[in-house]
This record gives sequence, structure tokens and C-alpha cells, in this order.
Amino acid sequence: MTRGKYETRLDPELWAYIDAVNAWYPPEILGQPIDKQRAVYDRMSRAFHQGRPPGVMASDSLIAAAGRDIPIRRYRLAGAGAKAMVVYFHGGGFILGGLDSHDDICAELCAGTGFDVLSVDYRLAPEHVHPAAFDDAVTAFEWAAAATDLPLVLCGESAGGNLAAGVAKATRRGAAIGQVLIYPDLGGDQAAGSYVEHAEAPLLSLHDIAFYRDVRSTRRQSPGDPTFQPLRDTDFSGLPPTVIVTAECDPLSSDGETYRDRILTAGGRAWWHEEPRLVHSFLRARTTVPAAAEAFARIVGAVGALGRGDLPP
Repeated sequence: MTRGKYETRLDPELWAYIDAVNAWYPPEILGQPIDKQRAVYDRMSRAFHQGRPPGVMASDSLIAAAGRDIPIRRYRLAGAGAKAMVVYFHGGGFILGGLDSHDDICAELCAGTGFDVLSVDYRLAPEHVHPAAFDDAVTAFEWAAAATDLPLVLCGESAGGNLAAGVAKATRRGAAIGQVLIYPDLGGDQAAGSYVEHAEAPLLSLHDIAFYRDVRSTRRQSPGDPTFQPLRDTDFSGLPPTVIVTAECDPLSSDGETYRDRILTAGGRAWWHEEPRLVHSFLRARTTVPAAAEAFARIVGAVGALGRGDLPP
């Protein structure tokens, strides 16, 4: 790939991370069959896996749903009485990822907050187009609300941020005490803002976004469906306190600002932070790129604050 205007805009440590990702999962792989993409993505995820912090225990189980079971993984910190539970939806463009691909991130979130973390393995496209992933996300959240007395915090990154926002709307004025969205795809205006400024950003381009949305869509997918693209909604009232963290060099960054503004206009509480000089998927760079490590620490802090019923730092 050509680095273009990002050659000097991004730090060398971040370029090392971008080059490592592209070595595993190059941009041209989007032209390959989905099963091959998944195999390559899974190998990449294993290569980047940092292991679980000491004291974090994980157990797998299933949520029984109509005609299907939804795999989940619950993380607990040994010797700690959790004050909240995080319901986490992984990224991967709605076609990639699962419980293992984001295992270390969830484990570190558990260790950093002391909260239980429930990771949800929702159904993937193209085998299961919209609203399958959304339905699984809502079902898993409602199951968690019935299974525990702990306050619930929604959290998701990229595609998972879309799902978390959808669940927050579907269950608003309900069980969630807050939500934290990490570079979420919310369906903003592609003719403005970061969609234009960063249309060819490293690791996620406008072309990539269109590909993932097309794979997820039904034949008669309505672009105005808020369960598909949360920013297409007309009512943002009743949502829980919300923190959105985006990357400056990411086409999706403006979605975070717009979502925050819609919630504030509707009388809710929301905070948006754009991480400077970072790109989409920076969570995997948290151990090698100082700016990504600082961003992850802020995310953990925001989840912890919301779970305690405090304002985010």
C-alpha cells in the first residue's frame, strides 16, 4: 500500500503495527472467499494475542435462543467481588471474529475494571445477514439482565460498537447503566467529515466499509433501518450515559461526534473523544504503540466509571 499523506502523520511505532497487520491480513484479501478471510484473520488474532492477565478466569457457555444457541465467554477476576458486568461485542466487519479473536482484550478489560465481562459470539454474515447479529446481541443482553443483579455496561468495537448502540436503543430506559463504543460503525454521512478526509486511511477505507455493509445486507435492506445503522434513527432519547472513542485517521470517526451530538440534543449524557494520530483497530496496538496504550487506558477508565455510576474521566 502507499502511505500517502499518512507517511509522516502517523508515528513509526504505529506504522510498524499497520505493516504487521497488513502482512497477516492484506487489503486485497477482501477479494477472497469469506472462509479464507476468516482463517487468515484468526491466525492474525492468535499472533497478536497477549495472553490473559494473572487472576482472570474465563468460562464458556451457551445462551439458548429460538432455533439457535449463542456462545458466550464470561471473564471474572479471582478474589474480586465484581461491581458490574460488561456485555462486550467484538469487531470484525460482521463477517470475522469470535470469542477467541478478542479474548485478551476482554480479559484485560476485566482485569482493569474488576468487572465481569461477558463476550458474545453473535452470528456472522454472509451466512446470517441482518438482523441476525443484532437479534443475538439483544438476546444476549436480555439474558445477562435476567441472569445477574450486577449493573450492565454495553461495550463494543467497530461492528460491535454498532451492535452495542443498537442494543442500547432496543432496551433503552432499561438495564444498561452506560455504554462505551470504540471506533463504531454507526452509518453516518459518507459525503462529509472523516468519511471524506480519511477515505483511504490505513487499515480501514471507505471501500472496506462498503464491502462489509454489503455482505451484511439483505437484498431489500433499508438504509434507514436504525437497527442496521443506528445514526438513521430519529429518536435518541432515553439512551444510557455514553462514551464514544474514535481514531483520528479513520473514516468512521465522525460517527462518534454525530452520535454524541444526537444524544446531547435529546437531553442525554454523552462524551466523544477522538484519539489523535491513531487508526481503526488500534486496540491490537495497545502493547506496542504508546498512544494506543493511553487510549486503551482511557477506555478502561470510562467503562469503570460508568459501571460505578460515575461520570467518565
